[in-house]
Amino acid sequence: MKQILQSLKTGETEVAEIPCPVVMHRQVLIRSTVSLVSVGTERMLVEFGKAGWIEKARQQPDKVRMVLDKIKTDGLMPTVETVFNKLDQPLPLGYCNVGVVMETGSGVSGFAPGDRVASNGKHAEVVSVPANLCARIPPLVSDEEAAFTVIGAIALQGIRLVQPTLGEAVVVTGLGLIGLVAVQLLRAHGCRVLGIDLDAEKLALAREFGAEVVNLAAGEDPVAAAQAFARGRGVDAVLITASTKSNAPVHQAALMSRKRGRIVLVGVTGLELSRADFFEKELTFQVSCSYGPGRYDTNYEEKGQDYPVGYVRWTEQRNFEAVLDMLSDGRLNVQPLISHRFPIDASEDAYALIGGAEPALGILLRYPTPAEKPEVEVRRTSVRLAGSHAAAGAAALGFIGSGNYATAVLIPAFKATGARLKVVASNGGVSGLHAGRKYGFEASTTDTDSIFADPQVNAVVITTRHDSHAALVCQALAAGKHVFVEKPLAMNHEELAAIEQAHAIAVATGRSLVVMVGFNRRFSPQVQKIRSLLEGTRGPKAFVMTVNAGAIPSEHWTQDLAVGGGRIIGEGCHFIDLLRFLAGVEITAHHSVRLQAATADTVTIQLAFADGSIGTIHYFANGSKSYPKERLEVFAAGRVLQLDNFRKLTGFGWPGFTKMNLWRQDKGQRNCAGMFVNVVEKGGFTPIPLAEVLEVSRISIEVAANLR
Repeated sequence: MKQILQSLKTGETEVAEIPCPVVMHRQVLIRSTVSLVSVGTERMLVEFGKAGWIEKARQQPDKVRMVLDKIKTDGLMPTVETVFNKLDQPLPLGYCNVGVVMETGSGVSGFAPGDRVASNGKHAEVVSVPANLCARIPPLVSDEEAAFTVIGAIALQGIRLVQPTLGEAVVVTGLGLIGLVAVQLLRAHGCRVLGIDLDAEKLALAREFGAEVVNLAAGEDPVAAAQAFARGRGVDAVLITASTKSNAPVHQAALMSRKRGRIVLVGVTGLELSRADFFEKELTFQVSCSYGPGRYDTNYEEKGQDYPVGYVRWTEQRNFEAVLDMLSDGRLNVQPLISHRFPIDASEDAYALIGGAEPALGILLRYPTPAEKPEVEVRRTSVRLAGSHAAAGAAALGFIGSGNYATAVLIPAFKATGARLKVVASNGGVSGLHAGRKYGFEASTTDTDSIFADPQVNAVVITTRHDSHAALVCQALAAGKHVFVEKPLAMNHEELAAIEQAHAIAVATGRSLVVMVGFNRRFSPQVQKIRSLLEGTRGPKAFVMTVNAGAIPSEHWTQDLAVGGGRIIGEGCHFIDLLRFLAGVEITAHHSVRLQAATADTVTIQLAFADGSIGTIHYFANGSKSYPKERLEVFAAGRVLQLDNFRKLTGFGWPGFTKMNLWRQDKGQRNCAGMFVNVVEKGGFTPIPLAEVLEVSRISIEVAANLR
């Protein structure tokens, strides 16, 4: 199927052929009929992409500070690679979609195949959208009209924050799509509306919708006009739907408002507010968040947990429904807002129009009908790529998951081994296509099962969200595939037992399969050096591992106990494995305590080993990002080793050794991948014994449970 993607590096758009997305839990799979280009938002994205590096930095000063902090801790070149990798990822465009339901995921009610729906889906022939971000279209509303649903909800949410009452005088600054819809919705509320803009055609439309207007291009004074419009009392409210870097719209809104007036920002403007503007009149200022309550709330959007209507009357989905009702009874008229129509294949012409001089307002993209393109064609889940085939006998890898870490670190590490990159899978298709094209995979798919069924794939790399790891490992073993799984291996004892049983069954049937977890710290050159130095000492050792992990919000998926398992299971296991590797003997006891905070990710873990050695892991989320992330200290036989951020190893009191410095931190990951590929191709020694993997995983699970 086809989808519009944009490069953040160059600003160029393309119509890409990608695998059809799979319908997920609580999602709806929709075949698109039409979508609306949000000219203001999408123009900003295109312009950002086309901007030079200096201008990009100026537009995102917060990101620049993050980059500078990363340079201090990780070094220049790794930071540059990270930034380039981020900008290299394609951005799916669009959020105003209309189509017909093809399939519903588990847990979805209220939608059925054949329903016409409006959603915030992308510009693509098929989209998979959370059910709470969809709304059924009334019979009297055309697909083209329904394409304005999300734009209308954005305007409506801003109006709900304004809380207009019958007869109030309200100003709308900026008469783009959102502003012109807002004019009509405010008129339907019984308000008198004054529209402000530079464009004569947009002003004419606002006047047609019942507003009085101010033409800034003609030199008219918006503040004086607003005062006259409000009969000298000052306007009751100002809705700012403009897109500009200037602070002028907010300043003017304050000047034209009455005492205790309300100002709501829906668009994007400068926000250097003047205290004097707001102090004397006791004005209120609020920024509206997209479509309404529920936006960016994972529980609402992804997990489908609706807000009780008695407490939150207007969620984003119910705002969609309200806009569609207004379209159905004719109180909202969007036909005059349509300026251009393009087929999806000509979308590059549509985006050229956005950045050009020709006036454009509502640009609609049309998609092939079932008669023009049969469903079997748009539902293809695999796309062949131009990747080169490796020599016969090489490890043939199927990657499941192509998120940020996989694309930036894991896939490059495996590519460096010379393995055959056979196929990469992703749920949505876009990230898999990007990874496939960038690193030379032969195919990209959204059908994970096809990887297990492919007889040419002899090893599977799993880099999905944590709650899927164990089941995928078991599925791979049952299919006779070697498995490399990113940590964690499992999230509970039951999953560990299932993996152990699946591996035992494989062994019993004569298949010597490797199960390897991405515990890459043990494979870094410095850690290997530490291990070799410790082999020449006698007596127990003391290890101190300090991890300046940094804060992750409690709503992030890794903090979700059902999905990510928490950060100790998700990342703390790395360091338990590291100390286990350096000690070289079993862990006999463990104890942990946590800082009392909203998330259990600032903790101290104490380990005891069979030879009398001890280890302490300080995993802290409350430090500064400018401080190095990881430091290991080893005390043994009157000597000390100190490893900083896997870049600088220093020895104190070690005969013949003082230091070992490396500029690359990803060497351990590359070595880890290389060991796995080597054993897949040649057999022999397993890089990490399965018993050791299970031991570390079990202790990580127990520590995490103790901290809850």
